[in-house]
Order: sequence, then C-alpha cells, then structure tokens
Amino acid sequence: MANIPDASALPGWRKSSYSENGDGGCIEVADGHPGVMPVRDSKNPTGPAIVFPISHWGRFISAAKDGQFTI
Repeated sequence: MANIPDASALPGWRKSSYSENGDGGCIEVADGHPGVMPVRDSKNPTGPAIVFPISHWGRFISAAKDGQFTI
C-alpha cells in the first residue's frame, strides 16, 4: 500500500458505491489506474490518498463490510 500526498491531480475520482452509509464517512476511488485502486476521503479531496494494490482491494472491502474499521 502506498500513500500519495496530493492525490487531487489523479483523474477519475468518484464516490465509492460502498460508501453510502449516510453518516458522512464517504470515500472516493479513482478508476482507470492499472493494478491499483486509489482511495481518498471525500471531505478532503486535496488531502492524501491511499493506493491499494488491486489484489488487496477485495480484502479491504470485505473488512469494511464486516465492521472492522470503526471510529
């Protein structure tokens, strides 16, 4: 996993379909980047992004669905 300090320059950002929980805790993902899935906080579009290898993306989604990431 890598961190991109200013991900605002990456093209293709959209709100993730997995982010519809209504509590304002939304993420955006950037499609079209072969082999990786950039992710950022939708409330901070000029902030850093985490870039998951595509092979880890499914595990991240499963863990989020299972409630393993709570605030």
